[in-house]
Amino acid sequence: MFLCFCSISRKNFGILLGIGDFSLALWGKLQYTDFVVMKVIFNILAKSTKGSAAMTSKLAQLYGSMVFDEATMRERLSPESFGAWKACVTDGKTLDAHTAGEIAEAMKQWALELGATHFTHWFQPMTGATAEKHDSFLDTDGSGQVLLKFSGKELIRGEPDASSFPSGGLRSTFEARGYTAWDPTSFAFVKEGSLYIPTIFCSYSGQALDKKMPLLRSMEAVSRQAVRILRLFGDTETKQVTAQVGPEQEYFLIDKALYQARRDLRLTGRTLFGAHPPRGQEMEDHYFGMIKPRVAQFMQDLDQELWKVGVPSKTKHNEVAPSQHEMATIYSDANTACDHNQLAMELLKKVADRHGLVCLIHEKPFEGVNGSGKHDNWSLATDTGKNLFQPGSTPSQNFQFLLFLAAFVKGVDEYQGLLRASVASSGNDHRLGAQEAPPAVISIFLGDELTQVVHALLEGTDHVDLGKRVLDMGLAALPHIRQDNTDRNRTSPMAFTGNKFEFRMVGSSDSVSGANIVLNAMMAQELEGFADRLEGAEDFPAALAALLKETFQVHQRILFDGNGYDESWVQEAQARGLLDLPTTPDALPELVTEKAIALFQRHGIYAPEEVEARYHVYVDKYVQEILIEARTMVDMVQRDILPACSGYVSDLCRRAQAEQAMGLSAIYETTAARQAGEHIAALQTAYQALQAAIQATPAQGELAMVFCRDSLLPQMDKVRAAADALEGIVDRARWPFPTYVDLLFSEG
Repeated sequence: MFLCFCSISRKNFGILLGIGDFSLALWGKLQYTDFVVMKVIFNILAKSTKGSAAMTSKLAQLYGSMVFDEATMRERLSPESFGAWKACVTDGKTLDAHTAGEIAEAMKQWALELGATHFTHWFQPMTGATAEKHDSFLDTDGSGQVLLKFSGKELIRGEPDASSFPSGGLRSTFEARGYTAWDPTSFAFVKEGSLYIPTIFCSYSGQALDKKMPLLRSMEAVSRQAVRILRLFGDTETKQVTAQVGPEQEYFLIDKALYQARRDLRLTGRTLFGAHPPRGQEMEDHYFGMIKPRVAQFMQDLDQELWKVGVPSKTKHNEVAPSQHEMATIYSDANTACDHNQLAMELLKKVADRHGLVCLIHEKPFEGVNGSGKHDNWSLATDTGKNLFQPGSTPSQNFQFLLFLAAFVKGVDEYQGLLRASVASSGNDHRLGAQEAPPAVISIFLGDELTQVVHALLEGTDHVDLGKRVLDMGLAALPHIRQDNTDRNRTSPMAFTGNKFEFRMVGSSDSVSGANIVLNAMMAQELEGFADRLEGAEDFPAALAALLKETFQVHQRILFDGNGYDESWVQEAQARGLLDLPTTPDALPELVTEKAIALFQRHGIYAPEEVEARYHVYVDKYVQEILIEARTMVDMVQRDILPACSGYVSDLCRRAQAEQAMGLSAIYETTAARQAGEHIAALQTAYQALQAAIQATPAQGELAMVFCRDSLLPQMDKVRAAADALEGIVDRARWPFPTYVDLLFSEG
């Protein structure tokens, strides 16, 4: 063995050890014992390499193992059917019945091999959640023998009952039928014994009742106009431009038993009561901190489940608040990203349950600490692999990039109200402008270099290249680190982060489809206007330069690189003419302005009645959420808080009488009883007023929405203030449900 080992050349031995070629002098000084030691090291390294290869193989086998993806289709379909499906995806060609039948049969056989017994058309109604109706593959022949069937017709179209889904008036009460239609651009997958087929959802008359159909329409719209722009710059190869999205998902984890003891969390998703704990996020030690073992195991299991169904879960870490965390997926096309985020929200809750935890995705489950958002990273990419928001090494000379940048800046400025409406919800109203969340006023942060480029364009001066700056940390041993030319500016609602824009206003429980539909629509509109103007220009370079200067000049008011939390910014924004829409009732009307409806109609994204329908659905959703919260508050005060506090005061009074009978002062008991009594009286008055306000709430519509904001929510704040004051003085053993201390520090 020693001779065999010695026969290895010094170069190969160094390579095996991962350190390159050994020097001849060092090789000559090696002793037998050195070779023995190195042999041990070599064996360890060899095992490590094998282990790494095994892990790589395991991950490769796991990822997408439950997805009927392109590779699986290529393997299981005839070349003709695979080619027809590919043409459908890339060129929009319609699948014929024979091809659909072959795909359905292959899909069924594949699903059966993975243990599936049912199939479902998986869709995303206007509730923002997902929906599914499961049918088995089971059928029988005339003699009672079992058959397993799944036809092309069943693959392409389903007929769920649409009567219980919100339609916003798109169907009459007596019209219950709706249709689901297979989206061939989204891969089917197997989960929990069923074959899931991503579909769109429409009414009997064909109007969109879901989130996916308008998103697909918006992606086609922005692609059409972006290709026109690329042709102006000599790009004759690109056939399609795709909106790319990478959503980040924030969430809280709390102990399941504590969750069950909080009726407000179970019914509304957020705590309606809760005094601030002695310690919250002040120490800032949770962010990127060590992940606790229980949470780490949950995250590991979550990754496994996500990877199986093809969701490319990439990042996981602790967030700012105690018990708050974040996960993010790899960038992909907007349609796939939205599907994947819906799956992620579902699996977050299911996997948490296995670990005795509950995942909270509400935007503000705890008052006074960081809320949860969903940063929507958005850009455009060509089918030839180019990111159209990549500035390049010299962004001032990259005029194609500058044109797309100008279109984005113009779009955000002109459709800022629509962007705000796309993220409006009762939960997000509690989050925006508080504890790490961006303000409700929309602005764009470009960073130092792009800001200088814009100023140079406006002033007609040469751009000063900031160059590749290197951070000097004063330690020679540390490697040089290149400094980005843009900071993150976490107060900005819309920040440029190198090759994409990060829209930070999306709520954690919301579908990312809504925000991306608006982003795509506004870009389609602005690119169309630019193409119309430039295609007929006699002097293209001069026309382009004039267009860029004019656009940044007119729309520079939307650019802001300061502190978005500062109150002076709200005043400055108003002076600039920017919209300040702090609440959902302020923002939602922006969805149905003539300008918004014209935008959607022009690009074939929504018909006017589809826009109106969504407005009514979102108004009703807001009203119902606030009413449920208000009724839950009343119930908890009546059945939990007042009885507990009354019992506490009675105990204090009995103890005071006993102590006074013994000649003691009973100062604590009498003082505490008096304080508690005052707060009980205030709580009694506040919750009775809340009851009256609930009864006075208009039946539905805009009046109800405004009433909820102006009357119910302020009264709910008064109820909470009185109850939280009582929590601060009532005996902990008597308080009827877990406190913030219990909830926020329960996951370990």
